[in-house]
Amino acid sequence: METTDKTLPVMPEKDRNTVSMDLLHRMRLHGMAAAFAESLQATFAETMTPDSFLNWLLSREWDYRVARNIERLVKSACFRYNDASVAQIDYTLPRGLDRNQMERLASLEFIRKGDNLFITGCSGTGKSYLATALGYEACKAGLKVLYANATKLMGSLKIAKNKGVIDTELKKLEKTQLLILDDLFLVPLDAKERAHLMEIIEDRHGRKSIIITSQLPVADWYEAIGDPTVADAILDRIVHTAHRIELTGESVRKIKATKRK
Repeated sequence: METTDKTLPVMPEKDRNTVSMDLLHRMRLHGMAAAFAESLQATFAETMTPDSFLNWLLSREWDYRVARNIERLVKSACFRYNDASVAQIDYTLPRGLDRNQMERLASLEFIRKGDNLFITGCSGTGKSYLATALGYEACKAGLKVLYANATKLMGSLKIAKNKGVIDTELKKLEKTQLLILDDLFLVPLDAKERAHLMEIIEDRHGRKSIIITSQLPVADWYEAIGDPTVADAILDRIVHTAHRIELTGESVRKIKATKRK
């Protein structure tokens, strides 16, 4: 009979610590295994009671699993920036960013309520960075996030429609607790894109949040959507429960480049 690492017998010739390490890894208790290995290289475990030592091992395993889950969520989110962080946001730049508002948004209460967030402003003012930083916070809280460049997403949905798998792709989007649509309305929507955006909005309305970044102010979205009926339906579903960040000023990249000279 074929054996695996789960069915192999414990080797009696090994010392107890080696056997314990082997069993911990077989049971995929990798955090606990790392902690146990650490305890063998030090003397602090000798000062612990058995229940304290067990609690320490379990805490390390829990921390390991939380970290791995966050790592998986961040990877699956496909963020544009790998280093975006709420803690690293520069509030000294002259762009009208309210620190109190950002800190409230970073609490993620708007996501728990299923509210939306619009971040608008000229190119280079940091819209994508702010959206991604909030996305990272959501991942750290164990929430499923997806970042998508809006133009590329609409293009991929057209391909999915042609292949007959559009429902599958829309279901994937629906399952995310936070969807980030970056650079929406960079170009006006065509008929197919309007339909896909309407489906995305309808699936999430009142239940799951969307962060939309756009160079266009919200007042111009109606025209960018194109069809008045669809525009009314889309905006009616997202505007009323939306928080807004309206960035002003010059490109952050330009400002930082000037400072370096």
